[in-house]
Amino acid sequence: MSTTASRARRHQAIVDLISAERLGSQEEIRGRLADLGLHATQSTISRDLEELGLARVHDAEGVRYVVPGSAATHAFGPLRRLLNDFALTFVRTDVGLIVRTPPGAANVLAEGVDRSGLEQVAGTIAGDNTILVIGREGVGAAALEGTLNELMEATPDG
Repeated sequence: MSTTASRARRHQAIVDLISAERLGSQEEIRGRLADLGLHATQSTISRDLEELGLARVHDAEGVRYVVPGSAATHAFGPLRRLLNDFALTFVRTDVGLIVRTPPGAANVLAEGVDRSGLEQVAGTIAGDNTILVIGREGVGAAALEGTLNELMEATPDG
């Protein structure tokens, strides 16, 4: 197998593992890859994580890697999962909606909001544990909060 094909297979396996399991360290990822017959060094895995744009975030259960904005751009299932995992509180302001997250999770959630294609959202600005969600013209904080709450409460099938 060529190096490129091997790397692509390893990348896909990493994304699949992180999407399906809670993996918080490169060593855990290395071990799970080895279980699948894909052997890689820690430095290779580190490079893979960087190339894939994966994020390491803190949540209520500890540290884990996540795939920001995973799945199709207009699919709201991944955003629903990100919101339920990381949105702690909403605070309405005159300029948009503040979303508080656990430390290190704001960028992951903001990327998910941006990639989701929500028509009401013009964009996001993220810090470490805080996101400012800015609505399009005429869309206020209350409407943004309502939309995000509806997504969080919706069942996976719609």
